[in-house]
Amino acid sequence: MQTIFTDKETFKKVFIEEIKNTYNVDLKDSSIVQRYTILAKLLETNLDEAYRKTNAYIKDNNLKKTIYFSMEFLMGRLITNNLQNSGYYDVVKKAFQDLDIDLNEVEQSETDAGLGNGGLGRLAACFLDSAASLSLPLFGNSLRYQHGFFRQEIRNHKQVEHLDPWLDQPFIWETRRDHEAIDIPLFGYVEHTKLINPVWIKAVPYDVKIVGDQNGVVTTLRLWSTEPSDKQMMQDKKYIKMSKDISEVLYPDDSTENGKTLRLMQSYVFSAAGVKAAILEHKTLCRDIRKFHEYYTFQINDTHPTLVIPEMMRIFMDEEYLGYDEAWDITTKTCAFTNHTILSEALEKWNIQIFRNLLPRIYEIVQEMNRRFKRVLEEDGRFNREQMYFMGLIGHHHVRMAHICIYGSFSVNGVAQLHTDILKNIEMKNFYTLYPNKFNNKTNGITHRRWLIHTNHELVQILDEKIGTTWRQDLTQLERLDAFRKDEDTKKKIDQMKLAKKQALADYILKHEGVSLDVNSIFDIQIKRLHEYKRQLMNILHIIYVYQRLKTDPVFKKNYYPHSFIFGAKAAPSYHMAKAIIELISRSSEIINQDSDTNHLLKVVFVENYNVTYAEYLMPAADLSEQISTATKEASGTGNMKFMMNGAPTIGTLDGANVEIVEYAGEENNFIFGLTAEQVSEIHTNNGYKPREIFNEDPRLQNVFSFIRSMHENPQHFDYILNNLLNSDYFLVLKDFDAYAHAHVIANETYKDRSKWLEMSIANIAHSGFFTSDRTIEQYNQDIWKLTKIKF
Repeated sequence: MQTIFTDKETFKKVFIEEIKNTYNVDLKDSSIVQRYTILAKLLETNLDEAYRKTNAYIKDNNLKKTIYFSMEFLMGRLITNNLQNSGYYDVVKKAFQDLDIDLNEVEQSETDAGLGNGGLGRLAACFLDSAASLSLPLFGNSLRYQHGFFRQEIRNHKQVEHLDPWLDQPFIWETRRDHEAIDIPLFGYVEHTKLINPVWIKAVPYDVKIVGDQNGVVTTLRLWSTEPSDKQMMQDKKYIKMSKDISEVLYPDDSTENGKTLRLMQSYVFSAAGVKAAILEHKTLCRDIRKFHEYYTFQINDTHPTLVIPEMMRIFMDEEYLGYDEAWDITTKTCAFTNHTILSEALEKWNIQIFRNLLPRIYEIVQEMNRRFKRVLEEDGRFNREQMYFMGLIGHHHVRMAHICIYGSFSVNGVAQLHTDILKNIEMKNFYTLYPNKFNNKTNGITHRRWLIHTNHELVQILDEKIGTTWRQDLTQLERLDAFRKDEDTKKKIDQMKLAKKQALADYILKHEGVSLDVNSIFDIQIKRLHEYKRQLMNILHIIYVYQRLKTDPVFKKNYYPHSFIFGAKAAPSYHMAKAIIELISRSSEIINQDSDTNHLLKVVFVENYNVTYAEYLMPAADLSEQISTATKEASGTGNMKFMMNGAPTIGTLDGANVEIVEYAGEENNFIFGLTAEQVSEIHTNNGYKPREIFNEDPRLQNVFSFIRSMHENPQHFDYILNNLLNSDYFLVLKDFDAYAHAHVIANETYKDRSKWLEMSIANIAHSGFFTSDRTIEQYNQDIWKLTKIKF
């Protein structure tokens, strides 16, 4: 197909003309943002034909679709992704070189789309990329948040949250589709299954193109924005504000009843709109509603979209007039559930009063589901009264979303082998006993197109030279690099690659954080959501211990290899402990970095407003990947995979996907420490852990605590953290501290043998092929979705 991107001369001509016509300026006088805008618009328009062709193929061939329902899609910047996957990147780069334009600078002018927070959203984004690249008809469904999670500022060492104004700059990649808007009913009351006097909200879809990797496939992520509905007669200021608030911000503060109601509204609106849109499409194509499951699978990503299940039941029964049993049969053949957590407190539960008030008809349906499920349990005969109560969809005060998902889905999957085993054998053991055939594992993956090909050109060049280029389509071929593990030329080039990526990160950190890092030091990086189970606290306690030892132990100081610890994390605005840990890291880093006696050996950086763009600098630059969650608490992790793929050994526990990383790359090529899953479970079961005893017997910890108390003019300032460690330490920070410190001694010593370290680095790269999201998506499709590929 002839396009303006066919060759650089054609592209240059059109690009210059568009700059002139749109902004009435010559190219030399145009701004970076203007150049980005024109490039993005030209590319977006150019993708329209592939988008139409993809949809036409799906329709003409009656292909089944998967709708991937997720509260988050953390997309990052799309300009690079879309240029690379469309195959136009090199044409644009060469054209811009002729025009003396820095493409990298133009790319960086795009704002990260504020549609996610952490690993859940980044995984969903990887899945969209992989599915399109594998020619699968998978489509995303979420909310179009006016403001993302939040923009983080560290002020006086504390996290301050600002609205993320990502949509203040036009989002060129979206297309509003007014004619497909859907009215959603909230509140009201029920008479004979009919909802009376509801409050109507209009959900308007915006479609974002998802570009497959040079295969002509373009699918979409559908984002719903909420507005006042024409069906709503009374439209006062309160109503108008509510209608807009639903899609205003990702994860609004839920510390109040209004905040909780708003979150439940969000979950319902994007779930209900996605379900309704699919049913409308099905009927428009004149298909039998009873065969709906033959044309759609709804993948429920975590518990936020749980209401997909009762909403399907509502539509089938109340609008399509099917009986309960028939509606349930179709629903349970359509829905599949991915569980992302082991933490019981993270399994969504909604207060009955809030749920019933907001969604009275949906609550009636859930009550009926619960009544019938209770009958299933009673007839099964294997569960006692207490077990049946705790398995129920509704408890005394709460609606249990995960239980609805398990009962209402034909597939329930975990996201790493250890995680799935824990679900089956511990957390959801009774459900596994009841439904053994529903449970399966789908270990997470990452899109190597973004996290290797797009972000690490230096490593790509080495791989192309050593093992050819076909690994790009089949990442398992990275294993061929293992033959070069002891090859001096390969080690030298990997060393040069890592130094280049560290220099790029150091420059970026100096510019944004004002901290200068020694690029020859070990870059030790922990970047992820701030949560106690991820144990950023253990990391900073250990750093303080190292600092104190450098100050007091001349032999240790003489032998210590320079080490730069880098953190990136956001804490939920109402999570007091997480925010206190950020302040502890920030205050400690200031003291450590300003100490001229030791700062040539030890630096600490907390990067502000960690996001996908920052991650693209951090992942390839890491020497050491911190994956130190308490065993049994991290479902999978995906940052660990990105670090591995870019050549960083893991210092970590046998938790989540770390277990599989070590299986593939070898324990000898990583630094594994700490309690195992079995040991952690035993400690929590026996409830005999006494952290204060560990503290009393370890002068290192006593000195660290003393240092923390001396950091602030108020010695009790951080006692909230310290007392929690001494009296509870649920995540076993003190229990694992000694093993963690020992692992760091080994890692620091190993790094001095640069040749050995580079062999470890190569081993990790060579065995990272399993962790591509292409493999994950193929497994989802083979075992769960059973989609037919798009073949032009």
